[in-house]
Amino acid sequence: MRGMSIKDIFLAAFGRFAAGDVEVLREVIREDFVNHDPDSPRERDAWIEYVANGPIATSTLDLKRVIADDEFVVAHYALVPPEGGFGEAVADIWRFDGELIVEHWAVAQPATAPGQV
Repeated sequence: MRGMSIKDIFLAAFGRFAAGDVEVLREVIREDFVNHDPDSPRERDAWIEYVANGPIATSTLDLKRVIADDEFVVAHYALVPPEGGFGEAVADIWRFDGELIVEHWAVAQPATAPGQV
């Protein structure tokens, strides 16, 4: 992914992850990554395992928008579990250092109606 903007790196990784490729996380997340979401592990490998074995890995991810600057990517998407329903509206903030992700924050809330994420 060398030479790509951080937005393009994120979009490529998100696409692979949404298609079931959890290993892409190891390619784009630096070893000293810190997760700031209090509901999931803080360190890289534990966080990747949590994601790989959690509900997000089997859910449908529908990317709505991506906003990026020189250091941060913000992704807004719908997360719908396999059993259906409205799912959740999620906003993730990813901080990059060069071409690798070094920090993550997340905000999620239940979606209240179809198409209102």
